[in-house]
Amino acid sequence: MSKYDYDVIIIGAGLSGIAAAYYLQSRCPDKTFTILEGREAIGGTWDLFRYPGIRSDSDMYTLGYTFRPWDNPEAIADGPSILKYVNETAEDYGIDKKIQFQHRVCGASWSSDEASWTVDIQTGKDGGIKQLTCNFLFTCTGYYDYDAGYTPEWDSLEQFQGTVVHPQKWTDDIDYTDKKVVVIGSGATAVTLVPAMAKKAAHVTMLQRSPTYIVSRPAEDALANWMNRYLPRKLAYQITRWRIILFGMLFYQMTRRRPEKTKQTVIDMVREELGDGFDIETHFTPTYYPWDQRLCLVPDGDLFNVMKSGTASVVTDHIDYFTETGIQLKSGKHLEADMIVTATGLVMKIMKGVQLSVDGEPVNLGDTFAYKGAMYSNIPNLASAFGYTNASWTLKCELISEYVCRLLNYMDKNAYQQCTPVLNSASIEKEPLLSFSSGYVKRALDTLPSQGSEKPWKAYQNYVLDIFAFRYGKLEDGTMIFSKKATQ
Repeated sequence: MSKYDYDVIIIGAGLSGIAAAYYLQSRCPDKTFTILEGREAIGGTWDLFRYPGIRSDSDMYTLGYTFRPWDNPEAIADGPSILKYVNETAEDYGIDKKIQFQHRVCGASWSSDEASWTVDIQTGKDGGIKQLTCNFLFTCTGYYDYDAGYTPEWDSLEQFQGTVVHPQKWTDDIDYTDKKVVVIGSGATAVTLVPAMAKKAAHVTMLQRSPTYIVSRPAEDALANWMNRYLPRKLAYQITRWRIILFGMLFYQMTRRRPEKTKQTVIDMVREELGDGFDIETHFTPTYYPWDQRLCLVPDGDLFNVMKSGTASVVTDHIDYFTETGIQLKSGKHLEADMIVTATGLVMKIMKGVQLSVDGEPVNLGDTFAYKGAMYSNIPNLASAFGYTNASWTLKCELISEYVCRLLNYMDKNAYQQCTPVLNSASIEKEPLLSFSSGYVKRALDTLPSQGSEKPWKAYQNYVLDIFAFRYGKLEDGTMIFSKKATQ
């Protein structure tokens, strides 16, 4: 009988946490595990966000699970459909019975003597404290702070007499019918909000400091739906997945090798969508190259459609100050508004701010290196499900889940209790974990682990390379050090 409360503790019951649980119970059936979820429901992002139009900005054939084919005809799915999919997956595989809700992890300490993590947990609404122990800790908490989004410090915001809301704090009782709305921002959230709110609002203005690359694609994948009708379900799913994966990898490589040509191609596509009468240079031509920041996806060109219809518009300018009735811009223009939506970004927070210590020494993740983008230098028996920036999040999270199972089974086979990535080469140079120039990344750089200049410390953002690294790469690679507990 295990001396731990659980062999593995998974933190988070979102998209990646459910995947982690599936792989654990299917590939390590003798391991005991639980999922600790700080909130009251399954789903993570897809249960948290409730703003109008909430949807994926990745296709569901790759954001969905390998082991449970997505069978909804819409490839770009709305939030409720994704939440339903995650919940049904958890129920179908009995994972929902493994979840402890209202269990917010606030700290975890590792003991090499015991080969054990002691996890500190706040429970229930009253914030009671309890502890659980495990041999391996698997964090599936996403990459941002659930408690609050990012809003710039605007001293004059309190002057505005209308409603101000951040999308992360949207509630069902917010009414914008027949109101003049200004959405501040031009990222994935903003381009989702604008066409959704334009259906009921008097007018919606997207106010941006600078343009973002916006790409339209059909909400439904016609070829995928055709194959679903005429081919076996799993075969059709795999063909569609790989078609999308390979096309995405090809496009990404084009942006790296021929950035100027790719930039012009994307802008020409926007020009074709909007036609004459729109200032493409000012509003839709970014100063950076594609994939220096994440591209925004709009299904069936919905953002362009509301702009062409006149129910929405875009303004590229800087905020000077807020007035009682709107926003005064530095150009001298005034935007009238009844409601302001601050779609100004997220606050990155790896592991939701869980305080770690190893053998009594506090750990600052910002001082560590990421091993294969999944574990951390000198931290034993801990992995994080962290997805791609240039492809669907779940693709890499599933590979990391498979890899964790490989590690656990290998340790059992060889009577090991610990596995620790150790940085043992002076030639490894420190590089940012994420190469994006996005504001939310820049604001968090000091808190993020670094990546190295060469493998296995380099994160290549390449699914095919990662398949070989995670599924077939040598486990004892000279960097991952396996050992028995210190008292043995």
